[in-house]
Amino acid sequence: MQFFVLRVASNKEDQVREKLDKKVKIEGLAAQVGRILVPKERVRTQKAGVRRESDRKLYPGYVFIELELDKDGRIPDNVWFMIKETEGVGDFIGSNGKPTPMSPKDQSKMLEEAERPANEPTLKTEYKKGDKIKVMEGAFINFEGEVEDILPDKGMVRIMTTIFGRSTPLELEHWQIEKV
Repeated sequence: MQFFVLRVASNKEDQVREKLDKKVKIEGLAAQVGRILVPKERVRTQKAGVRRESDRKLYPGYVFIELELDKDGRIPDNVWFMIKETEGVGDFIGSNGKPTPMSPKDQSKMLEEAERPANEPTLKTEYKKGDKIKVMEGAFINFEGEVEDILPDKGMVRIMTTIFGRSTPLELEHWQIEKV
């Protein structure tokens, strides 16, 4: 079986996946249709001490579907029409209107992301190591520094700033700082 990419209506990825799952069962196509995936990651945000976790789609607007091809390398007609007639499905990704399977490299990357344990939330922040920042709130307001590390388990960003002429690390919440 090979994975193909479906373009779907925005914010309808989960509904399309559920509809496809139902149709596969109803029409008895389990031998030709494998996994149907909407890869997500668990994201943790923190603002003013309030922590929230949510799911974020890694590939918004796309659903990945595993299909068994005919001997001639084509998608079986009954599977093709079942997919194309599903509400919310746009089209297959491919070249010249012909669906193209994902490359093994892209497929393994997508599967690795899709199968990552959901209990490892990542901190959603626009900062990365080396960014120049300015402290906007708290005891160190108006101090400038550089992002040293992102601490997702604490929901904090470690920065290096200069206090009394010495390089000093500070751990602040991401909303307390902004890029310079």
